Amino acid sequence: MSISTTIDVPASSHSANWHGIDWETCHIRVRGLQVRIAKAASNQQWRKVNSLQRLLVRSFSAKALAVKRVTENRGRKTPGIDGETWDTPETKWNAVFRLVRKGYKPRPLRRVYIPKSNGARRPLGIPTMLDRAMQALYLLALEPVSETTADRNSYGFRPLRSTADAIEQLFINLSRKSSAQWVLEGDIKGCFDNISHDWLVAHVPLDRVIVRKWLKAGYMESGQLFPTEAGTPQGGIISPVLANIALDGLEEELEARFGKKNTKASYKTKVNYVRYADDFVITGISKELLDSEVKPVVEAFMAERGLTLSAEKTLITHVSEGFNFLGQNIRQYGGKLLIKPAHKNLKQFLAKIRQVVKDNKTVPAWLLIDMLNPMIRGWANYHRHIVAKETFNYVDYRIWKLLWQWCKRRHLNRRKRWVKAKYFKRVGKRNWVFAEQYPSGKLATLIYAADTPIKRHTKMKADANPYLPQFESYYEQRLEYAWRNSEQGKRKTYMLWSRQQKRCPMCKQYITFETGWNIHHVIERHKGGSDKLENLVLLHPNCHRKLHALGFHLKTDQSITMLFVQSGDKRLGYGKQV
Repeated sequence: MSISTTIDVPASSHSANWHGIDWETCHIRVRGLQVRIAKAASNQQWRKVNSLQRLLVRSFSAKALAVKRVTENRGRKTPGIDGETWDTPETKWNAVFRLVRKGYKPRPLRRVYIPKSNGARRPLGIPTMLDRAMQALYLLALEPVSETTADRNSYGFRPLRSTADAIEQLFINLSRKSSAQWVLEGDIKGCFDNISHDWLVAHVPLDRVIVRKWLKAGYMESGQLFPTEAGTPQGGIISPVLANIALDGLEEELEARFGKKNTKASYKTKVNYVRYADDFVITGISKELLDSEVKPVVEAFMAERGLTLSAEKTLITHVSEGFNFLGQNIRQYGGKLLIKPAHKNLKQFLAKIRQVVKDNKTVPAWLLIDMLNPMIRGWANYHRHIVAKETFNYVDYRIWKLLWQWCKRRHLNRRKRWVKAKYFKRVGKRNWVFAEQYPSGKLATLIYAADTPIKRHTKMKADANPYLPQFESYYEQRLEYAWRNSEQGKRKTYMLWSRQQKRCPMCKQYITFETGWNIHHVIERHKGGSDKLENLVLLHPNCHRKLHALGFHLKTDQSITMLFVQSGDKRLGYGKQV
């Protein structure tokens, strides 16, 4: 197949094979176009946005990255209705040139079901590999626009935002003495299944022909084709962003009616909005305000998009009664707002632990420890930013009881003292630690949820946009924050610090806990720079600000792309001005 003249082929890809692609160049070129799209969207230059999007989706670099994404994610081995998977370099290379708009017709989705927490089943639509790659390609062009136009306090399915950001924003809205006391808990009935196709085609800032084809592709179940008249398929790469675009705008509607933050009107009503995916919470000064004024605005907004609120699950609650949001309970106790793990979330977690222990009655203790540790660590890390220490202690106690019963069952004829000596060791200052040696001789120990430190989360800036250059230094700070609060990040920081001879490349002075440090990208993120260690360097905070303010960049050795040489090397100074 001949390559169209519109395809931007990097020089490094002329080798005509998958492994010959220069991925760094691809990232830089795609990122450069995404930054231009975001700037045009922020200036509302929509014709320019359209032309830049066309340029992006026709480029070789974007097509290669789209194929790379769908062949490296967790679903890469799951085929669509055609049974096709791209698992060799040849099929991946050929797939790059199949991503063309002309003549493209998406295949129906393969319908499967996954269990929900309430016992029901959630339908998933699995596209073919080609359709996944086309969605990934167009998502590269759509996401800079969706990030620029998104609601400030929307946190679901967005890069570098999390549930912790949404919970922290709720704490800000409800924790003061003068804060609102009533909340509207919003629940959209079948959000993903009922969004209007006509509204999406008319309002999604992307190629309308392609969007309509995806929405109308239908799905196959039991060998029969079913049409899709509404909704976005759960399982498609681009579906979460389409759903976000459909729900974006409600915050602006509420601000137009009840006043923006810190305005005279907002002080009277205290209407604030927080959304994560299709779950949202709106605060208000009274129940009457939320019921008679706010709720009709929300219902009208949803009706325009083909959506309705669930009458049973959409509730208006006083903060002293408490409500659950994203697995956590927000409630006021004697005038003080506390956020704790929700009772339902705790029960579900303990049920999973119990099931794992029950299903593995005869495995070695070290293998059971390897199964339980990731579950305990993940659940505790999710709740580590709230008032959870008491719950962590309770979880440790319940897990200990389960394991004690597991141990006694394995040795019914042994005394308890013998069972304790075999499975529960003294580790450090702690007794009764469930532990056993690996076959290699290393000791495997069960972690404790209570050992997870409680530390309040620092929320992402509401208007931060990863595609705009003015937020470059802010996202470097966020990366530093993430590293400081993760064990893996701490190890990476130590590696950088060691490679730099413990010194700042700008001023050549030691970096210590007293001086502090910032993480700097040698090739900036908005220019395609990655978070890999070879693109990162530790600087003193003042040196970092100076570098950005004066427009300098650090020199690098092109052969090894490293700054980390002896402190007397001339390369450890300023580079040329850009």
